[in-house]
Amino acid sequence: MTTITNIEDLRLLARKRIPRAIFDYADRGSYDERTISANRADLAALALRQRVMVDVSDRTTATTLVGEDAAIPVAIAPTGLTGLFHGNGEICGARAAEAFGVPFTLSTMSICSIEDVAGATTKPFWFQLYVMRDREFSKSLVERAIAAKCSALVLTLDLQIQGQRHRDLKNGLAVPPRLTLANALDIATKPAWALRVLMGRRRSFGNLAGFVSGADSLTTLSSWIAQQFDPSLSWKDIEWVRKIWPGKLILKGILDVGDARAAAATGADAVVVSNHGGRQLDGAISSIKALPRIVDAIGHQTEILFDGGVQSGQDVLKALALGARGCLIGKAFLYGLAAMGEAGVTRTLELLARELDVSMALTGTRHVREVSAAVLDR
Repeated sequence: MTTITNIEDLRLLARKRIPRAIFDYADRGSYDERTISANRADLAALALRQRVMVDVSDRTTATTLVGEDAAIPVAIAPTGLTGLFHGNGEICGARAAEAFGVPFTLSTMSICSIEDVAGATTKPFWFQLYVMRDREFSKSLVERAIAAKCSALVLTLDLQIQGQRHRDLKNGLAVPPRLTLANALDIATKPAWALRVLMGRRRSFGNLAGFVSGADSLTTLSSWIAQQFDPSLSWKDIEWVRKIWPGKLILKGILDVGDARAAAATGADAVVVSNHGGRQLDGAISSIKALPRIVDAIGHQTEILFDGGVQSGQDVLKALALGARGCLIGKAFLYGLAAMGEAGVTRTLELLARELDVSMALTGTRHVREVSAAVLDR
């Protein structure tokens, strides 16, 4: 095996090992993919400021995220269909995150259920919620998260209506994956993937079992989302969530300063600056461009996390320099998972940690909590 030196190596390995439809679901964005491209380009355009002759012999990347200890300022983002990238993928991700010492977030649209992940881990994880039209079902998900002792609820705000992802439609993405004439050869060349998924605990949405009927293809699922994801969702619904969720609340999907102020006014414990990985409103600004203005507006009121295009420890450092407390990783996590399972997730975290540590040293930074705009060359 080629030596794995960065996240791109894991991405290329993942592309070889899983079906195209599953890979593209993680790798690509909505419509013309301008926003997903901007996420990466705008991070790359930020230059770091090299410093020399600074004693950086005693460094640490440890911090806290929403009051929880983290070995590095990174949490694994909620990702749908994770168990199709590798059998029991959510469990693999949660175990790797727990062992490494970072938070793991389970998606509502996961393959393994809340109970599956709770039974396979020993420490609390975060749960991501979509507020649906059927409030009783949403309430039941929250109650299950409470029973599983989840330590934070991540409420996604930017998927009231689903943006179109051309690749998913063209690839005929199905849940669970279906063998068709178009994808038969592709799946046939991925026997190890197929065996792992078939041997997994589940092959459809574990958290929706018994509630969703007929969600067996992207078209059906999109129709179900149109029926269940509530376009009338408003800030008053945050009050309802607060009444049924007693723990820490994280609001994900903020790009606009006005929305940021409204989010902070709810008393949320953290806000995630995010454009849904470039998978919703194409043409929206990159997350890293939105970050400084949101930090200026509400950074004194609540903790700010960053999501959107993080592929290296240097990206993490840049987000911290612009005011984020930590970063969420989605695509990088899925690349590692698809490439090497639990070991691949661990490798992803190791790469980010090593790159962050080296970049801190070369910018004259000893402690991750000391990172400021001074590490950027403006």
